[in-house]
Amino acid sequence: MPVVPLKQIVDRAFAERYGVAAINIVNDLTLEAVLAAAVEERSPMIVQTSVKTVRSIGADVLMAMWRSMTAGIEVPVTLHLDHCPDRKVITDCLDRGWNSVLFDASNLPVEENQRQTLEVVAEAHAQGAHVEGEIEAITGVEDDHGSDEASARQSLDVQLEFIRTTGVDVFAPAIGNAHGFYSAVPALDNQRVTDLVEAAGVPVALHGGSGMTDAQFADLIARGCAKVNISTALKVAYMRSNLDFLERARDQNKWDPPSLFRHVHAAVVDLVSGLIGRFGSAGKAW
Repeated sequence: MPVVPLKQIVDRAFAERYGVAAINIVNDLTLEAVLAAAVEERSPMIVQTSVKTVRSIGADVLMAMWRSMTAGIEVPVTLHLDHCPDRKVITDCLDRGWNSVLFDASNLPVEENQRQTLEVVAEAHAQGAHVEGEIEAITGVEDDHGSDEASARQSLDVQLEFIRTTGVDVFAPAIGNAHGFYSAVPALDNQRVTDLVEAAGVPVALHGGSGMTDAQFADLIARGCAKVNISTALKVAYMRSNLDFLERARDQNKWDPPSLFRHVHAAVVDLVSGLIGRFGSAGKAW
């Protein structure tokens, strides 16, 4: 199964009402583990890179890793640039082969956001790539992007005008979700998803998935959240598994990097496999 466009994955998930995990990777080990979990669970997968990861590793190196690890892969996968306000980074990633981007101009007035998103959509579609749009900033800072201040909510009419004018392929509304872990079970405005889906018929991206309950996932996915973003949970699993192994290595005075890598890889695979099961995408490879 070759690498496929984002819409090929999310449109089927949207039609059949299951969710596809969109996992932010941070290096080669996490990329390989996320792909391994997708293959193991026979699930489609959206692999995401933050702007911070693109800048720290380099777009060329990331693309080389992606092409090497997805060569001959048996499940549909796609590479997505998450929350990017920088048009140059978007162009660099599209030119190198990213399959989709989230152009995040939610800090701009809606009219300017709409104008620039229309340009990004034209640029991406010309290269066979897709675009996720956003006009309300999701609360919380992740990978140096975002704000802890809640943004103003836009009306349904404003959201619909943005979607119809720009032609975005996926839309990310604010529903009380937040980046990072929640201090308590979040109070979500699920009806906003239903209203948007019924009026626009576009797949919805659910941001801030780390820490939501199974019941919340199930309800939102049934309403049309076909893309479910996970970033913080992977970072925590990655760093805690490193810490646990290194503490044991220190106590035993045994230092074997390949064993560390296997331990962390297994922890990430377990996390992602569990998410796939929660979102209902297991066995949905085609």
